[in-house]
Amino acid sequence: MPPFPLIKMAFLLLFSLCLTLILGFGLPEALNFIVKCCGFAEASVTHCIVLVYFIFVFFVAMPSIPRGSVKTEGKAVLITGCDSGFGFALAKHLHALGFTVFAGCLLKDKSGTGACDLESMNSERMKVVQVDVCSEDEVNQALQFVRENLKDAEKGLWALVNNAGVSTFGEVEFTSMETYKQVADVNLWGTIRVTKACLPLIRRAKGRVVNIASMYGRMGNALRSPYCVSKYGVEAFSDCLRYEMRPWGVKVITVEPGNFIVATGILTRDIVLATADKLWNAAPSIVQEDYGRAHFERRISVVKSYCNSGQKDMTPVLHDIADAVTSNYPFTRYNPMEVYWWIRMQAMTHLPAAISDRIYF
Repeated sequence: MPPFPLIKMAFLLLFSLCLTLILGFGLPEALNFIVKCCGFAEASVTHCIVLVYFIFVFFVAMPSIPRGSVKTEGKAVLITGCDSGFGFALAKHLHALGFTVFAGCLLKDKSGTGACDLESMNSERMKVVQVDVCSEDEVNQALQFVRENLKDAEKGLWALVNNAGVSTFGEVEFTSMETYKQVADVNLWGTIRVTKACLPLIRRAKGRVVNIASMYGRMGNALRSPYCVSKYGVEAFSDCLRYEMRPWGVKVITVEPGNFIVATGILTRDIVLATADKLWNAAPSIVQEDYGRAHFERRISVVKSYCNSGQKDMTPVLHDIADAVTSNYPFTRYNPMEVYWWIRMQAMTHLPAAISDRIYF
């Protein structure tokens, strides 16, 4: 991320200090007043505050409570987007845990590097399948391949991990409707398309659907509207599906990774430069005139600064997805991200927009 402006940093520190003082002094006094009006002893308020504080510390400081794990033997998982990034690493990780993995790759038929690497494992439990999540035909063919290669089709498919996705950037007025459609077709419609095809097999196994969304499915950001729109859709779809699948015993989990640009290589300087040229050349003349090339270049410089940002290690994401697939009681949402992004996401989803906008924009 770009350097945090000093004025915003000062504002954030001031806000944190004021919040601490209000919670530390103002809240107890207000509660004491209410308690007095109700005829209770003031001491009970202090005890309650201390108890809540200790519960909070216990919740934050304690490691995750063991929730049991399913037996992986004989269970199969379908993962989309295994050519690179999270999907490629996850296919190997779940295979190492003992699952039979159906690794969906966009470039299998073109001998893509990721597909070839997975096939070179020469394992009966690693099956690479061609699938373009934007193609109804390829999704159906992939599903047929899964059915034919399940050891016991009657037991169904234990888990589907909807990982396939694309990313892009650009201000709204520079972004074409075609770009919005292309990003949504992969990130949102691809997720829905594959899920609908696999649900009968997953219901049979009373398994689970794991959808890879993003922190940008919970909060927006400048220059990222196509991506945010698609990931917000994934979040909504996951929630609706979770309610509908509950009677069937199927769990629907959403994973919301933070900034892993460096780890996945999803955004490089070459990609930024090539995309920037297309954005500028395709923009209407009135947009070019109003914004100006200098403003446009400043925005592109911000995006360039993202290319070397984020966590380099994918382990937090792989751990959370694996927990979603293997745990007897998986969480509804997982947030593998740095502390900064976690705090920002909580602030932007819980504070009034007028306050969070002032802090971050």
